[in-house]
Amino acid sequence: MATDTKDLARPAGAAALMELLPSRPRLLGLGEPTHREEALLDLRNDLVRQLVEEEGYRTLAIESDCLRGLVVDEYVTHGTGTLDEALEQGFSHEWGACAGNRDLVRWMRARNAAVPEPERIRFAGIDGPLEITGAESPRRALTALHGYLAARLDAGLLPCTAQTLDRLLGPDDRWTDPAAMADPSRSVGRTADAGRLRLLADELAALLEEQTPHLLAATSRDALDRARLHGRTALGLLRYHHWMADRSPARMARLVGVRDHMMAGNLLALARRGPTLVHAHNSHLQRWRSAVRMWQGPVEWWSAGALVAAELGEGYAFVATALGTIRHQGVDAPPPDSVEGLLYALPEDRCVVDPARLAAALRDAPPQPRVSPWFGYAPLDPNHLEECDGLLFVKDLPRR
Repeated sequence: MATDTKDLARPAGAAALMELLPSRPRLLGLGEPTHREEALLDLRNDLVRQLVEEEGYRTLAIESDCLRGLVVDEYVTHGTGTLDEALEQGFSHEWGACAGNRDLVRWMRARNAAVPEPERIRFAGIDGPLEITGAESPRRALTALHGYLAARLDAGLLPCTAQTLDRLLGPDDRWTDPAAMADPSRSVGRTADAGRLRLLADELAALLEEQTPHLLAATSRDALDRARLHGRTALGLLRYHHWMADRSPARMARLVGVRDHMMAGNLLALARRGPTLVHAHNSHLQRWRSAVRMWQGPVEWWSAGALVAAELGEGYAFVATALGTIRHQGVDAPPPDSVEGLLYALPEDRCVVDPARLAAALRDAPPQPRVSPWFGYAPLDPNHLEECDGLLFVKDLPRR
């Protein structure tokens, strides 16, 4: 492919990224095409530090359990607990074992300890309490929401007692049965108890909003925001369990759609609080429709990025990351007629590329999609270059 790209790239850094954007977005998504690669976490950490210090971002969110993330936030903002406890208890998907996340949390705590409270940076998880094998019981979120309201409102306003919730929830292991992911008949998501819980969760979340002036006066904005998080999570989990019990061909599409809808709700809440960075897989942050092939066939859904972009418009920006090689996973040098192949010919190991200029340069010689031999890496889709606001390229990931 005879396309000159040498003038399209700049060394990777926050300043180069921000120059691609018309203004500082309220929500800036930094995507990655694969997980658990320390080199990508190191790059993320470099950009986070620069974007916090130079651009005023004050919340960092990652693709991890939103309720567990409260533990990390308490540690980095107030020093509650220890670093080890924050890593062990505050992350899902084994993210706490990553050296890059340890470095990030340690840096956030050290920075916050040296500045006044209004200047401190916050941490958040955006994912629901979900794993690939299933979902958590709604108990933790639902009882926290009920407890917050019961401590501050007249009991007659609440739709039920804590004892009623406990009876309807039953043992947690009936919600977390891993066999339910492959066998809908094992799910309790469409039982009469689950249906009653969905109605009660909706009533509790509505009561929370109806009583906002009183609750703000009685507690704090942070406490109210946490209760709202519990409400969103309880409703999202009950909806997720409902679709786990479904037997139709739409089941998996609805499950991944519900998951990203939960992420989007959390992101919009964080963006209302102030300038927010989010780091997650490209497929959760991109503006276009996401797709993946699962055991029952292809599945498509609208990502959290697409949902928040529809709400925020230019207040949302998406920076995708593309890779050259992951040799320890069998991903060797990209074909020269792919976008990654073009960028692989550049001298920089890590660079920022303007995707609009790159797409224009490729118009007369459209690149071919790259096909990964490893399921854990998602190559860049060349048909959607112009829907990215920025592009990070990392030439080679070091062997583990």
